[in-house]
Amino acid sequence: MSGLFYYLGQKVGPKVRKAKWMWLSATGSEAETIAVEYEVGLDLAREVRSQLGQSQDAQNNQILSEIGRRLAECVANKHRRFAFEAIQGAEPNAFALPGGFVFITQSLIDLCRHNEDEIAFILGHEMAHIMRGHAMNRIVSNSAVRIASRAAPVRGVFSGWLRRVGVQFLESAYSQDMESDADRLGTRLVLAAGYDPKGGVKLFTRLGQLHSPGDRTPLGKYFSSHPPFGVRINRINRMLNKPQRQARS
Repeated sequence: MSGLFYYLGQKVGPKVRKAKWMWLSATGSEAETIAVEYEVGLDLAREVRSQLGQSQDAQNNQILSEIGRRLAECVANKHRRFAFEAIQGAEPNAFALPGGFVFITQSLIDLCRHNEDEIAFILGHEMAHIMRGHAMNRIVSNSAVRIASRAAPVRGVFSGWLRRVGVQFLESAYSQDMESDADRLGTRLVLAAGYDPKGGVKLFTRLGQLHSPGDRTPLGKYFSSHPPFGVRINRINRMLNKPQRQARS
C-alpha cells in the first residue's frame, strides 16, 4: 500500500503534500501513519454523520461502547484507537473508516436482537478491515479522491469527496478475499475479548434463513457480494478448531 500512497503524493499537489498524509505512509513511522489515517477518518466520519444521522438510542450506543472497548483492548498495536457509533438507516449495514471509526446501523443491531456476541463479531470484522488497511486502501485508490485532491486544500477534501460519491461507496462490500480475511481476524478479536466466537455462526445461520436467492430487500442487497453464509460459517468453525493467536496490527 505504501507504493500507492507514494504515487498519490506525486499527483495531488503541494497543499496535500504539506499535510504529509501520503508521504508518511511511505516513509514515516507506523505511529505517524496511523495518526494520519485517523485524520482522514475524522474528516469522513463528520460527513457520514451529516448524511445518515447519529442514533439517539442510548442503549445501543452504550452496548457498542462497551463491546468496542473490550475488543480494542485486545489489539496488540496500541497506536491504534477505535470509535464505535450507531447511525440511523433503514438498511442493515456496518462499515469502517480509516483511523478506527466503525459505524453500524440501528437496523443491523436490531437484526442481531441486541445479542452482544453477534454484535461483537460485526464490530470485530469491521475493525479487521481497518487493521489490515482495507479501509484506507479502498478510499485512496478511488479515482475521485485523486481528482479532488489536486484542486483542493487537504482539509475537507475527503468529506467533499464523500459528499459526491455518497455513503453507498463505504457500504459496498470489499473483495471476497478481504471479507474472508476480516472474518478470520474478527473472530480472533472476539475470542480474545471473551465473547462467544460462535456469535458469528449464529448470526449467519439466522441471516441465511431470512435471505433467499434473488432477494431484493435491503438485507439481500447488503450480503449479495459477500461470501455465502455457509462458506463463512464453515470458515469460522474451522478456525475455532485451531490454536488461536493474539490479534495483531
